[in-house]
This record gives sequence, structure tokens and C-alpha cells, in this order.
Amino acid sequence: MESKILRDRNYLFHSIPDPEWERLLPHIEPVSLPLGKVLYEPGTKMTHLYFPSTAIVSLLYALENGSSAEIAIVGNEGVVGISIFMGGDSTSSRAVVQSAGEGYRIKSSILKDEFNRAGPVMHLLLRYTQALITQMSQTAVCNRHHTLDQQFCRWLLLSLDRLTSNELIMTQELIANMLGVRREGVTEAALKVQKAGFIKYARGHITILDRLGLEKRTCECYQVVKTEYDRLLPEKMAI
Repeated sequence: MESKILRDRNYLFHSIPDPEWERLLPHIEPVSLPLGKVLYEPGTKMTHLYFPSTAIVSLLYALENGSSAEIAIVGNEGVVGISIFMGGDSTSSRAVVQSAGEGYRIKSSILKDEFNRAGPVMHLLLRYTQALITQMSQTAVCNRHHTLDQQFCRWLLLSLDRLTSNELIMTQELIANMLGVRREGVTEAALKVQKAGFIKYARGHITILDRLGLEKRTCECYQVVKTEYDRLLPEKMAI
């Protein structure tokens, strides 16, 4: 686990002006985020916000019958727990670590106090929230109108944008939960994309071989989301 706070590992940290950063720094805690770790469940009080650095967190909606589908992912560009500063202490979704790694957390009360100063941190978090809402909306459209292998490629590209390597490691079951399909559907989609030469796939271990090929195979939803993130969060990090 990272033993110190590395500001350039998360876009939001990187973009906070120095005076606000110095005020928040004593309250930031490094955390390990192992694969499958649940950061919060629907309806539970959210005590911390999480800022991934090398991990990716999936936001999921779960139904009464136990099935679920992903509505967004959060990596080194953002924060998990927007409900805290948007006026609620809980949410109807659950947050699960999709790709293991490291991150940071800060107590809800500390960040709410900073947000309520109505300064640079508030404006930064609101821009991020707008980008996240775009991802959620586009995911809903994609899941309704596009093929499973297009959805799979979109999901791979969004994940790849938030990683420092070209590999993802996760279980078939977790991928199926993300996409809201059966495990057999994941295998079928992955094998199609592998046959095209874009990835190497073996029981949840995915290696990207041809990113440009993935971008051509996916639907327009990936580019819509990427364009909005680039527009609202334009400054690049030195990760």
C-alpha cells in the first residue's frame, strides 16, 4: 500500500489548489482496495469518500432477485461517494472494487465542510459529478441499444483509461455483474473480441493487444463519455 500521499495519483487531488490541498492533506488516509471489496451498500451511511489511484471501483444497481448491472466506473480521475456532498449520506447503488489497487479516503464530514466553503473544491467536484452523470446516462443508452460485444469493448476502454497497464484481472462473475448478463454471455463476447485479435482472454485475465481495434469495434458511447470527461476535466495528470 502507498505509504504516503501521492497527489498526482488522482486527478481531483492533482487539481485542488494549494491552499485547499494543505487544509485537506492531514485528513487523507492511504487505503488498499483489493478486488471485490465493497466500499458501500445501498442505504447504508457513507462515512468516507474514496479517491482511487491505481484501483477501479464499479458503481452497481442491484435488484431484489440478486442480479445487478453497472452504471459507472471510477478510477484515478474521480471520487467514490458523490452523494455525501450532493446532499445525502447514502445512495441506492453499491460500490465494489473492480480492479485491485490503491487509493485514499477522507471522512465525509471533512469533505462536506470543504465543499460548503463554496470555493474551488466545490466547483471541481461539481464538474466531476456532471461528467459522472454523463457516463451513467450513456451506459443506460448503451445497455438498451447496443450489442453485448460493443458494450464489452466500451467497458474495456473505459477501464483501460483508468489504468497504468494494458491488463485487467477479475472474475467472470464480476464481469457478468458489471454488464448485467450471464457468465456465458461474457465468455461469448470476450471470445468474439479475442478472435478479432484485439484482446487475449483467459478466465478473467484480459490483456489488451489492439486498442485502436477496440475503439473501432465499440459503439459511439465510449467517445461520448470520453469527450465529456476531457471537456469538464481537461488538465492532464503526470501519472
